[in-house]
Amino acid sequence: MADLERKAKEAFIDDHFELAVDLYTQAIAVNPTNPDLFADRAQANIKLKNLTEAVADASRAIELDPSMAKAYLRKGIACMKLEEYQTAKAALEAGAFLATEEPRFANLIKECDECIAEETGETKKQAVEAPLNTLSLKEEPEDISCKASMVTPPKSKYRHEFYQKPEEVVVTIFAKGIPASSVTVDFGEQILSVSIDVPGEDAYHFQTRLFGKRNEGLSEIISIFYYCYSFLCRGSFFLFLLVCNTVGAAFTYYLFWMQTLCQQITPDKCKFYVLATKVEIRLTKAESGLHWASLEYNQETAVVKRITVSSEIAQRPTYPSSKPKRVDWDKIEAEVKKEEKEEKLDGDAALNKFFREIYQDADEDTRRAMKKSFVESNGTVLSTNWKEVGNKKVEGSPPDGMEMKKWEI
Repeated sequence: MADLERKAKEAFIDDHFELAVDLYTQAIAVNPTNPDLFADRAQANIKLKNLTEAVADASRAIELDPSMAKAYLRKGIACMKLEEYQTAKAALEAGAFLATEEPRFANLIKECDECIAEETGETKKQAVEAPLNTLSLKEEPEDISCKASMVTPPKSKYRHEFYQKPEEVVVTIFAKGIPASSVTVDFGEQILSVSIDVPGEDAYHFQTRLFGKRNEGLSEIISIFYYCYSFLCRGSFFLFLLVCNTVGAAFTYYLFWMQTLCQQITPDKCKFYVLATKVEIRLTKAESGLHWASLEYNQETAVVKRITVSSEIAQRPTYPSSKPKRVDWDKIEAEVKKEEKEEKLDGDAALNKFFREIYQDADEDTRRAMKKSFVESNGTVLSTNWKEVGNKKVEGSPPDGMEMKKWEI
C-alpha cells in the first residue's frame, strides 16, 4: 500500500492526474480507512475537474478523521467550483478552526461571502425590476401606487434552499438563533408548512405544495381514450357531439388532476431540527428513488422518471488502467464497508469506531462541539453539547493519575 501511495504522489507531482487517481483508488482498496488517501485523491479529482467525486472523497476523509484540515480545504474548493457557496463556506470555516495559521481559509471564506452576497443581490434585483417594468407600461399615474402594492412580491425574511437524496428531501431555512419553541412545522402528504414566530419580531410563514409526480404512461392512455371517443362521436348530430366532447374533456381533466394529487411524502417519517444557524427539515419521500425536479409543484415538470441504480452506475466515470482485467471498485467498496460494519473490535479500535459513528450520525451542533472540545483540550475531552462548550475554551482533563504539562521548545 505504501508503494502505491508513493507512486500516486509521484504521478500527481508529474501532472499525471488520471494515473494518480487510479493509483489512489488501488491503495484505498487495500486500506479503505486511511483518510489521507481519500484527501489526496480528492485533490487529484479537483485537478481533473471531477468535482462531485472530489467532494465525496473529501467528505469521506472528514468522516475518517474529523481533525484533518486539508480535507475541509479540498471540500471547500470543490464546492466553490460547483458554485455551492454555502456548503463551501461551512467546510472552510471548520477547517479554519482546525488550522488557525493557514491563510488560505480566510481568503476563500471571504471569496465565498462575496459570491453569496452577489447571488443574494441579483435575486433581489430581479424581484424589484420585474414589477417596475410592468408598471412602466401603465398610462394612468393615479393607479400606479395601487398596482405596485399588488404586484410587488413580499420580501422573504429568511432564505431557504433544498437538496435531495434517493429516499429524502432536505429543506434548509437559514434562520439564526431561533428558539425551538418558536418554530412550527406541519407535514401533509403534499403540503409543507413552516411558521417561525419570535416574540417582538415579524412572523415568518413558508407554505408550499410539494413537487408532484405524474405518470407519463397513464397520461398518454387518457389522451388516446379521449381522442378515440371524440372520433366515434363525429357521426352524430352536432349537439350530441358538443355534449359528448364537453363531458369527455371534463372527464380527462378530472383524471389528469387526480394523477397529480398523489402522495409525495410520508408525514409520519418526516422530521425537523432547530439548530444554531438554521432550521433543517427532512422530508421522507413516499416513493424512494424518485427525483424531484423542484421543491414546489409545477405542472410543466410534473412528468419525471424514476432513477434506477443501473443508470447511476452507468454514468459513473472510469479511469484508465494498464491492467487487462477490469476491477469493480464499487463492489469492493461495498464488501469492505460490510466487513467494517460486522467486524468485532476490541480496546481503542472499538472506542474509535464508536466515536466515528457518533460523529457521522450527529447534527451540525454536535459535530462542532466534538471538534472544538477535542482540539482545545488536546484530545482529553470530547463533548457533544455545543451550548456547554460553544462560548468558552475547553480545558484539558487528563485521566486519573496523570498530569497535563505545557511543553515549550
